[in-house]
Amino acid sequence: MAKSLPPDSASRGPCRLKEMAPSQVVAALRDDPRLIIPVGTCEQHGPHLPLGCDTIIVERLADDFSAELGILRAPTIEYGVNAQTELPALGNASLRRKSLHRALNDLIDSWEAQGVQEFILLTAHGHEHHQEALATVFTKGARVRVVDVFDVGIEDLLSSGFGPLNGDEADTSVLLHLAPQLVRMDLAQDYVLAADGVRRYRRQRLRVPGASKGSVGRPSLASADKGKAIYGRIRERVRHRIFLTPEPET
Repeated sequence: MAKSLPPDSASRGPCRLKEMAPSQVVAALRDDPRLIIPVGTCEQHGPHLPLGCDTIIVERLADDFSAELGILRAPTIEYGVNAQTELPALGNASLRRKSLHRALNDLIDSWEAQGVQEFILLTAHGHEHHQEALATVFTKGARVRVVDVFDVGIEDLLSSGFGPLNGDEADTSVLLHLAPQLVRMDLAQDYVLAADGVRRYRRQRLRVPGASKGSVGRPSLASADKGKAIYGRIRERVRHRIFLTPEPET
């Protein structure tokens, strides 16, 4: 059960491991032996979004949960296993599944030896091989929880009716809310798949098509208001399901 927090806990800022001295880490783990690890990607999401789209989302969530709940937040893993595309995309940088898996195993082994009892891996990238690398990390006894933040039901908040796709209405809306200065809506291009194509894409049987500029779906439908609603729901549901804190009363 999550520990109770002092009234000013939400305003003290995130507990970023890289900014803390060893003695502060010892004290933090004594209070709460959990560690949040944001895992991003360096992957194209269309011409209108930054390569770090997934990373920006999970970094913000990790900071918010860390500040609110007083849980340690590890440095971000900036690279993941990218989805395949028919055309090369400048700037893309991907790890192999085994490379990401081994890196996470090494890091988690180090932190577990220092007293971390639960690891919470936050990712905004649903690619099968990326998810597999996270889901198969092992420990000597600590708990590992993998959270795909877009696995939260948000279809009712979207106009497209398909749910999250690469660089689509959902990604674009959340970035318009979190980092609007990084979004180029004038460059957003829709690429709509038929229902069967969406199913094949989600099952990793379809690469991002070469006829697309990188995004799949309808980013033109995105808005900052939708992004605020999506981010708020993700934060509430993950808080309740993973961090065991009550959802706000409506």
